[in-house]
Amino acid sequence: MREAVRAGQRLFGENRVQEALAKFPLLKQEFPDLKLHLIGPLQTNKVKEAVLLFDAIQTLDRTKLADALARERDKDGRCPRLFIQVNTGEELQKAGVMPKEAESLVAYARSLNLPLIGLMCIPPFEDDAAPHFAFLAKLARENGLAELSMGMSGDFEIAIRFGASYVRVGSAIFGARTPPNR
Repeated sequence: MREAVRAGQRLFGENRVQEALAKFPLLKQEFPDLKLHLIGPLQTNKVKEAVLLFDAIQTLDRTKLADALARERDKDGRCPRLFIQVNTGEELQKAGVMPKEAESLVAYARSLNLPLIGLMCIPPFEDDAAPHFAFLAKLARENGLAELSMGMSGDFEIAIRFGASYVRVGSAIFGARTPPNR
């Protein structure tokens, strides 16, 4: 990561709050312009740490999490920019709000005055990603959201064609993810 930072990379994504806490506080002190997005699921018991560390959280997917983010914002005045994760494939094992509930979550987040800026999705691995990206782009337009986080190392070109403003290409740059030792 330091090599990427030295080469000019300033925006990183991290899947887990605990892993980010182990890596980024020192890097952010050394490189104050470094930005960090949470791209993995967020548990409500980790909201306080996430709010302090991340510049954006791309995985808002339920009202309970929106409430926790609003409470934390009300305590310390800080709230990262937020994306709602939409489970476009309606996969039961994946995080994300179901498509038919997405507009209601957008409205709920707005009613709490949360800094909602966009939508995020991770299409099913076996599906053609294009219809998922097209759906997310349409949903964002209909809800007045400017940012789209979609596309990963294997399909980011397609995501860009559909208007992605953020792509997640960590494995293309850093190699396959190695789970931490537990």
